[in-house]
Amino acid sequence: MSSPQPVPDSAEYPGSDLGFPRDGAGSIASTSRRLGAFFADWVLCSVITAAFIRAHFGSPQFWTGLRDWSILVFALQDLLLTGVLGSTIGKRLFRMRVIRLDGKLLGPVWALVRTVLLLTVVAPLVQDRDTRGLHDRAANAVVVLI
Repeated sequence: MSSPQPVPDSAEYPGSDLGFPRDGAGSIASTSRRLGAFFADWVLCSVITAAFIRAHFGSPQFWTGLRDWSILVFALQDLLLTGVLGSTIGKRLFRMRVIRLDGKLLGPVWALVRTVLLLTVVAPLVQDRDTRGLHDRAANAVVVLI
């Protein structure tokens, strides 16, 4: 009975099975970089939302409005910017973009699918070995470095 042969090191990185390079432009973005971009987008959307809320800063109505409207602003910017440009402001700051596996932009329909699943919070947390969350897999997408 023979023991299993080790897989060569060159095949042991995120994106190797999908044909993406190990590092540099076009390689799969790390989870930490993606989280940084997510939080940058969330803070930006919260600041934008706070500027339009008419309630007093310390009031419960302010914080409730901030929470509720920030989700909508975040969803709209993710849908529009990812679908049209392939990158939100946070992703651009962290030098990433979202593409389909064939290298093209997602487009509005797949960006909508990806955004809706992203808002469930669970979908991005369930990742495969290529660091693609369920929202990326459903949209046949991948986040790569630029």
